[in-house]
This record gives sequence, structure tokens and C-alpha cells, in this order.
Amino acid sequence: MTSPADPDASQDVQSGTGLRIDAERNRDRILAAARRLYAREGLAVSMAAVAREAGVGNATLSRRFASREELINAVFSDRMDAYAASVTTALAEPDAWRAFTDYIYAICAMQAADRGFADVLTMTFPAAKALEARRAEAYNDVLALIARARKTGHLREDFTDRDIPILLMANAGVVSAAGDAAPDAWRRLVAHMLRSYAAPDAPVPPMPEAPAPAALYRAMVRLTRSGSHAS
Repeated sequence: MTSPADPDASQDVQSGTGLRIDAERNRDRILAAARRLYAREGLAVSMAAVAREAGVGNATLSRRFASREELINAVFSDRMDAYAASVTTALAEPDAWRAFTDYIYAICAMQAADRGFADVLTMTFPAAKALEARRAEAYNDVLALIARARKTGHLREDFTDRDIPILLMANAGVVSAAGDAAPDAWRRLVAHMLRSYAAPDAPVPPMPEAPAPAALYRAMVRLTRSGSHAS
């Protein structure tokens, strides 16, 4: 007997993959809904909110994805692949210093484009094994990228791989706080950080213009309001 709280369970048409056709559709709807919510609001979105956005019951969501980590793994596997590919692309650039600066901009741009992924890059999910395995693979390439840039004399000797998570945490904060009010504020932060990483004679990318005062004010008001709602 099916549960009235979960009408999707009454569908039993079989597809060639062994999953019910309705189950496949529900999975796609859940993933699409999670991507929208995570991109807009970050990973703090609840599983119940994802179910509502997808138009499915909580039981249906839990059958497709038994845990939050499992859902995050499915949603962001392609983005983690793109993150790893950005390191590979940087290593193929002959100019090691330019490769380093391009890589930094690339990963921070990924954060700016998707608040959920901004969170993923600054958190660990031990239960999401595929996601964490891809991150670990990329980490070794990042070490090689840093070593190459340091050999040019343009990257400061005291820069370490641990400075990258610090940058990503800072950038995630700017992306979250600025929102749509000052969507390019992260570029200013990254430019300042690259100048701090550069040795005295290193060429640095041009400094983007600072956000307009009105845009920053709107961002501050937005941040204040979101803080008051959370309290």
C-alpha cells in the first residue's frame, strides 16, 4: 500500500535503467531545484526547502538522496570537475606566474557564479567521497602550480598552499555579503590579494574599479537585513 503523504510512490512504470521513469524525473527535478537554491542561497538551504522547490515529498527526496552530503555530491560533481580542470589548464600555461594568477581568478569566479559552490570550496564533506576524491586530486596539481610560480621569483617565498583556502573563505564571504548589489566586488578583493602574494618586481593584473558607493551601501543594507532575519 502506498503512503498518501508520498503520491509519487504509486508510480511503477519501469525504464531501461531499472529505475522507474517517474523516479528518474523526480531525481532530475530535485537536482535542478537544489542547484537553483544552492546557487542563490548557499548550502544552508534545508532538505525540506529543496523538496518544496522540486515539488516532491520529503520521503521522495530521501529515497533519491539519503543525506545532505549525497545531494551535494550529485549537485556539485560537475563543478568540482570544472575546478580540477582549471588547475590542469593552468599547468599547461607556459608562463608559470600568469598561470597562477589566472587560476586564482578562475576559481574565485566559480565561487562568484554559484554561492553553493563558494561554500563547497571552503568546506569538507567526508561522506561525499567522489567530491572529496576530486578535490584531493586537484590539490596535488595546485601544489605543482605554486611551486612553478615560486620558481619564477614572482610569487613570494612565504606563500603556501594554505593561503588558498584562506582566500576562498574571504571571497565566499564577499560573494555572500555583496550579492546582487555589488556582484563584482570579489574582483577587487582578488586583485588586492594577488598584490599581497606577488614579489616586489612581479607583474600584477590591473586593479578593477571599486564598487560604487551606492552599490556598497545596498550590499551593507542587504547584509544587515539578512543578519536580523537569522537572529
